[in-house]
Amino acid sequence: MRTRRSAHRKRRHWGRLIVLILVAAAAAVLGWFWLELQPPGTGVQKDITVQEGQSLNSVFQSLQKEGIIKNAKVLDLYTRVAGKPAWYAGTYSFDSDMSADKVLSVLNDPEQAKAGQVSVTIPEGWWAKEIAARLAETFPYTQEQFLQAWNDQQYIETLARDYPFLNPDVLANPDLRVKLEGYLFPETYQFSPDSSIDDITRTFLNQFAKVWNEDKARFEASGKTVEEILTLASIVQFESGSSSDMAKIAGVFENRLAQGMRLQSSVTVCYALYEQFTDPTACETQYDIQSPYNTYLNEGLPPGPILNPGREAIEAVLNPESSSYLFFVADIHNVRSNPGKVYYATTFEEHEKLMQELGLVIE
Repeated sequence: MRTRRSAHRKRRHWGRLIVLILVAAAAAVLGWFWLELQPPGTGVQKDITVQEGQSLNSVFQSLQKEGIIKNAKVLDLYTRVAGKPAWYAGTYSFDSDMSADKVLSVLNDPEQAKAGQVSVTIPEGWWAKEIAARLAETFPYTQEQFLQAWNDQQYIETLARDYPFLNPDVLANPDLRVKLEGYLFPETYQFSPDSSIDDITRTFLNQFAKVWNEDKARFEASGKTVEEILTLASIVQFESGSSSDMAKIAGVFENRLAQGMRLQSSVTVCYALYEQFTDPTACETQYDIQSPYNTYLNEGLPPGPILNPGREAIEAVLNPESSSYLFFVADIHNVRSNPGKVYYATTFEEHEKLMQELGLVIE
C-alpha cells in the first residue's frame, strides 16, 4: 500500500508541476505578445502610403519596416482576435509612440489621409450613373466613360480573372442596364488624382471583395448566386427607411419568392423608369411600365441589382428575419413625426386595411 500511495503522490506531484509549467508558459507567451503590441517609443515619425488594393498584412509589414510598430505578425494576429478594421488608400502620418489601437484607428479613418489624395464618398443606395457623375466631378473622365467601362463585356472578363465573385456569363445578360451595378461598393475612398478608370473601378471591387470574403461561407450557404444576393440587397436597400427594417423586409421578400408571388416592389419600377425617373411618386403610379426590372409584371428577381447596396442590406439578405409576413408598407405621409415607420401584414386584407388607414392608394 505504501508503494501505491507513494506512486500516486508522485503522479499528483508531476501533474501539478506540468500544470504550473503550462500556466507559466502561457503567461510568458501572453506577456511577450503584450510587449510586442506596445509602441516602440523610439521617436520615429513617418508618413506611410497605403496603396489601392494593398492587403492589411502588407500595410503592417510597412509599418514594422519603418519602426512604427514592433511586430507585424503580432498586430495581424491581434486584429484577427479583436476584429479586422477597415483600411483605406491614402498617405497617413504615424509615430512610434502610437498604441496598436491608435494605429488601427488611423488606418480606419480616411479623413486622416494627407493632402494630395482625393477623397470621394459614395453613399449607400446610389445608382451607377450617379456614382459616375460624382467621379466625373473629380477626375478627367466623363460620366459616360465610366459607364462605358462598367458595361464593357471584355473589360468585365478581364476583371473576373482577379475577382471570382464576378461571373462574366451572368453579367453578359443583355437585359442588364449597367453590368457592374451592385458591385460599386459604397464607402469613403482616397484616390490618387491621376487614378485611371481601371484603378477606381478596382478600388470599388476591392472593397466589395472584403465584404464577400468575410461572409463567403454565408454567400455560399444561401443557395443564391452573388448576383442574386446583390439584386435582392439592392431592393431591400431602396425599400428600407432604416437599417432596423432591412432584415424583416428581406424576410418578407423571401416569403413571397418561396410562395411564387411576384415581389411587386415599387422601387424596381423606379429603376425601370431610369432616364424618366425624376419624381419618386412616379414609381407608385406606373406599375405597367414594360421593363424586365418591373417586378409587378415579372416573376422572381429583376435581371440584376437596381443600385449599389451597403453592408447592412447585404447582411440582411444573408440573414433575413423569419416571419409569416407577405406585405409591408411605409407611412410616407408622416415621415416627420414617424420617420421610417414600416407596417407589416400577413394577408392582403390586413395590408389593404393598413393602406386605407395610412391614406395610401390601393392597387
